[in-house]
Amino acid sequence: MLLLAEQVLNGLQYGMMLFLMAAGLTLVFGVMGLINLAHGSLYMAGAFACAAVAAATGSFWLGLAASLAAAAALGALVEVVVIRRLYARDHLDQVLATFALILVFSEGTRWLFGSFPLYLSLPPALSGAVTLPGGLVYPAFRLAIIVIGALVAAGLFWLIGRTRLGIRIRAGEADREMIAALGVDIAKLYTMVFALGAALAGLAGALVGSVQSVQVGMGEPVLILAFVVIVIGGIGSIKGALIGALLVGMTDTLGKALLPGLFARFMEASAATSVGSALASMLIYVLMALVLIWRPMGLYGARA
Repeated sequence: MLLLAEQVLNGLQYGMMLFLMAAGLTLVFGVMGLINLAHGSLYMAGAFACAAVAAATGSFWLGLAASLAAAAALGALVEVVVIRRLYARDHLDQVLATFALILVFSEGTRWLFGSFPLYLSLPPALSGAVTLPGGLVYPAFRLAIIVIGALVAAGLFWLIGRTRLGIRIRAGEADREMIAALGVDIAKLYTMVFALGAALAGLAGALVGSVQSVQVGMGEPVLILAFVVIVIGGIGSIKGALIGALLVGMTDTLGKALLPGLFARFMEASAATSVGSALASMLIYVLMALVLIWRPMGLYGARA
């Protein structure tokens, strides 16, 4: 039972990390109609900024703040210099241009930091384990990721639903020409939304880099999962991104934990591990297919 509870927490932590990545992507996709393949590069930039500042200052918290600031600034710069010229272009042009940005960011990061992975040291307050009710011992930093994800989700719901900026974001998603006619500076709004999405990606990169490692190309695998999340949840929906991320995180984690043991009941151990792991890796895509069959616009996507 403790093992199952641990895997549920792992799935929740993984889901919250995916939410931080997918929330910014779904905002950009929903408001701007832009396919941004370079979102994973902003995730990587946040991780490297955190690692560099933490190494220079000895403070993980300053590194975490640097990940937000650097990713947001880089996102705003990219939006002004490159992305702004793509809004009126078709999706193929957007894909090609943002794919080129991936190559530029990857080689630029390799030139600045080298090809070897960087590692982050956790602060003492988060480096140990916490004993939860029931006797489960769980890493404090993974719990912190869950809490940070929940706080960010609450903050985004407040921003989108309760603030003037949120009203403009929702209006821009529904009818950008109308709010432009009403005097809203669309260019400024788009830059702010893109910088916000980039900051969330950078935060996700810093947190994941603290658990794993910081290396060139780390953003591309998680970008695929972020697209799966927003397809499941519905493009442009923060609620959909949260629910989709939790579904993907739980499905992937519990599938990898439970399927090999299930197949071991009637197969050899080595074969069960191989087949179970392979099927577990497919589960999130099966989930996406089932959701699209049931709700083609995603769980919380706007109806066409």
